[in-house]
Amino acid sequence: MERTVWNAYRRFRCIAQACPDSCCQGWEVDVDETAAAYYRTLSGPLGDRLRQVLKTDNGASYMALENDRCPMWRQDGLCQIQAELDHDALCQVCREYPRLYMDYGDFAEWGVELSCPEAARLLFQGISAETETVPGGEEPEYDGEVMAVLRKSREEVLSFVTHTPMPANRALAVVLLYAHQVQSAIDGGEYPVFSPEKCLQSAKEYAGAGDLQPILQFFEGLEILTGQWKNRLTDPQWGTWDPMLRHLAVYLIRRYWLQAVWDFDLICRVKFTVTACILVNALGGDTEKTAQLFSKEIENDPDNREAILDAAYTSPAFTDANLLGLLELP
Repeated sequence: MERTVWNAYRRFRCIAQACPDSCCQGWEVDVDETAAAYYRTLSGPLGDRLRQVLKTDNGASYMALENDRCPMWRQDGLCQIQAELDHDALCQVCREYPRLYMDYGDFAEWGVELSCPEAARLLFQGISAETETVPGGEEPEYDGEVMAVLRKSREEVLSFVTHTPMPANRALAVVLLYAHQVQSAIDGGEYPVFSPEKCLQSAKEYAGAGDLQPILQFFEGLEILTGQWKNRLTDPQWGTWDPMLRHLAVYLIRRYWLQAVWDFDLICRVKFTVTACILVNALGGDTEKTAQLFSKEIENDPDNREAILDAAYTSPAFTDANLLGLLELP
C-alpha cells in the first residue's frame, strides 16, 4: 500500500514541560478499553489513583478532570503513568496525539494535528509530504471514481495554494469556487479544467457584502473549552490578510478534502476550511497561535466540527455570498 507522510510528522517531538499549552488540560482524555482494563489491574498507589479517577459513561472510559487538568498530569509537566511505567503504558490517545492517521484502505496519510503548539510550529513552516510503499493495506471501501476525482483535484488545489502569487484571501476564493466545480464532477458531471483566473472572476460576481457577526455568533453557540477562546470571539481584531494563512489552508485541505469520499460532500469541508481561515484572520493576533487555538476548540471537539459541517448549507453565516464577501475581493 501507499503511505504518504507529512514532513511535520517525521519532525515532531513532544517538548513536554516546555510546551506553552498542554494536551493534559481543558478536555477529558478518552481511554481505550485495552488501557482501561490494564489500569484497573494495577496495584499500589498508582493503581489506586487510576481506579479513583477512571470513569465510565455509556460504555466509554475517560479520565475525569480535576481543576481542569488530567489527574495524571504532574506539577512538573510530566505524566505520572509514563514516569512510573513507560510510554507504551499510555492509552492510545496519549500515545498517538498529536499524530494523525488517515487510513483509506489501500493507502494512508500520516500527519499531525494543529491543536498541538509544537505541531503548529512545524505546520506553519510549510507542509510537504513523501509517499512510500509499505506492506499491508486492505481492499478499499470507497468509490474508486470519486476518490480519483478528489485526489486529482486536491493535488491541483494544493499546488495552487502553495505556489500562487495571489494573496491568501483571493486564493481561498478560488478554492471555494473550484470546489463547486469538483462537486459537480463528484455528482456525475465532467471533470473541470482548473482555471484560477476564471474562478476568481466568478467569485467576485457571487460575493455579497460579507458579515462577520453571524459567524461569530455561530461559534459562540458551540461548546467552548477555554475562556481565552470565548474572549477572542467577543473581541475580533480584523486586520490585513496574513500570508501565513496559506499554511492553515494547506493543512485543512490535506486533512479534509479526501474525506468527502465517504459522503460525497466536498463543499461542506471546503466551507469549513474557508471559514477557519476567515475566523483566524478576523480574531487577529499571532496567526499560528490563533490557528492552534481554533484547532483545539473546534477540530478536537467532534461535536463542534460536525456542527459546522452540518450548518454549511443551512446557516446564513456560511453561504457562498457571505464567505466570499468576507474574503474582501476587490
